Amino acid sequence: MSKALLDKAKTLEPMNPNKSTALFGGQSSGILNWNDIKYPHWYQMYKRLVGNYWQADEINMSDDLRQFASLTEEERDAYLRIIGLLSTLDGPQTRTALLLSLYATDPSVQSIMAVIAQQEAVHNESYSYVLSSVVSLDEQNASFQFGRTDPILLKRNEAITEQYNAFVEEPSIENILKTMVYTALLEGMFFYSGFAFFYSLARKNKMVGTSTMISYINRDELEHGRFISELFRATLHENPEMNTEVFSDWVYSRFQESVDLEIEWSKYVLANVDGIDLDEMAGYIKYRANKMLRMMGLDEMYPEHTENPMKWIRAYADNFDGTKTDFFEQKSRQYTKTSDLNGFDDL
Repeated sequence: MSKALLDKAKTLEPMNPNKSTALFGGQSSGILNWNDIKYPHWYQMYKRLVGNYWQADEINMSDDLRQFASLTEEERDAYLRIIGLLSTLDGPQTRTALLLSLYATDPSVQSIMAVIAQQEAVHNESYSYVLSSVVSLDEQNASFQFGRTDPILLKRNEAITEQYNAFVEEPSIENILKTMVYTALLEGMFFYSGFAFFYSLARKNKMVGTSTMISYINRDELEHGRFISELFRATLHENPEMNTEVFSDWVYSRFQESVDLEIEWSKYVLANVDGIDLDEMAGYIKYRANKMLRMMGLDEMYPEHTENPMKWIRAYADNFDGTKTDFFEQKSRQYTKTSDLNGFDDL
């Protein structure tokens, strides 16, 4: 596999064409004409992303403040630990999205990653906003310490930490692809046991403000995961020397490892929470892994988990239809936002 390091994309190179010659390591002028990009359907993805604009303080948390004290001790503990987890994952995403954009030589990718980075910053701010609405400053700070002190969480995040830092140290095509694998896992699977906890509270009419905010984040992450999966496929298509059995085996092993760690984490943080079936949760995690593998153009790993075992989640999150884009056939198919229960298969 190629370890040749990439240079950061030039800001402006007027002698190069406007339409980039490659997503990474190519040539482009730096001038973005959305009507002249290599993957035209990505303009619609950009439009969907910017259409998802929201701010944390738009959500009324007054009922959550009143209800937090009435949660069980186990629910309060899980609430704080899961917020700590989400902040640990979303915080680095802002920087990782920006780093990917720095090495992208396609200006449409640069713009889309800039929007994703901004949304990840909003997500991280929202965790601070939620905690400041329901607990003291000391408790807020303690929750944000979990990502660097909790041994189960440290174990769970060790591999993604190593890969994200490897990309910083060695910005090669290989490390870009591997970073996108972990980003897809993060956007499409790592968050979801945490999301399920907040939706389970909402089922009992508890902490609905928090679950509303989580649903906004969930909607964003579905789009982020979709774009990263497409970017992964396109980058692999443009770099066929990376499309090897060795690399495929690496991807599948990372999915297996990540699923096992996510199940271990869910059992740890949700063990004593009423209303969540841990076996069902494990099945949901495997179902989400299958979804991400398919979106990345790979085979499912868990044939017994092709259906969502936690269908009740669909009532608490925005979602999109399951239309896929096959840019290898140079076809752009329409994505549409769904309402009510239509198209909630993606959850």
